[in-house]
This record gives sequence, C-alpha cells and structure tokens, in this order.
Amino acid sequence: MFELDIRSRKPIYEQLVDKMKELIINEVFIADEQLPSVRIMAKDLTINPNTIQKAYRELESQGYIYSIKGKGSFVSPTGPKQNDEKIMKMKNDLLKLLSEAIYLGITAEEIVFMVREVEAGIGGEQIDDQI
Repeated sequence: MFELDIRSRKPIYEQLVDKMKELIINEVFIADEQLPSVRIMAKDLTINPNTIQKAYRELESQGYIYSIKGKGSFVSPTGPKQNDEKIMKMKNDLLKLLSEAIYLGITAEEIVFMVREVEAGIGGEQIDDQI
C-alpha cells in the first residue's frame, strides 16, 4: 500500500496518518470505503497494531474516518469536519511560510504555480509547466 520511513524522526503513527490523509484527499480511498483492519495493516507494514490503532484514532478525531463497532473503520463521506480555529492557525502558519519564501527569493508566480500543482494533484488533473 505504502512505505514508512523507520529512520525518520517523525513518529511512525504520524507518518501513517499523513499517508492515509494523502490517500483520502487524492480519492484513492473513496467515501464510505472500508479501510484495512488494524491487524491486516500491522501485518502488511510489520509494525505494532497499537501504532495502527493510534493512527486510526487520530484520523477519526480529525474527521477523516469513522468507525463502526464490530465492522471496522471507513472513510468519512463529508471529509474532515470544519474547525474554524484550526483553519485560522493554518492560515497564519501559511502566511508566515509565504513571507519567508518571498524573502528567500521565491516569486509570487512560483508560489501560485505551486498552489495550482497541489490543487491539480488533489483533483487528479495535469497542469503544464509555466515556470
């Protein structure tokens, strides 16, 4: 399914959360699709089932998945829950990063191009290199 970097400083469960979010956002996993069970995923990735469970709990708390007792975990049909406080924090962080990028010499056009690349990647589109 995907690979995790055991040498990374980032905890394995966080890597798993990020990879799962990416798969959900890019619609590899579609709404209401059942995710692999904790046991199967732990076996496939050769990691502790508690690590998988922790990642699933985090994804559920963020609104990316939901669980049905005795049935498993599924992709949320509506996407992550809107969280105004989290959105504001993300906007502030993004403004800081953009300010630093411009200070370091990245042009506004390059930034716009990067945003379009990300947006196209989420929609599955291809965009032409303009920069």
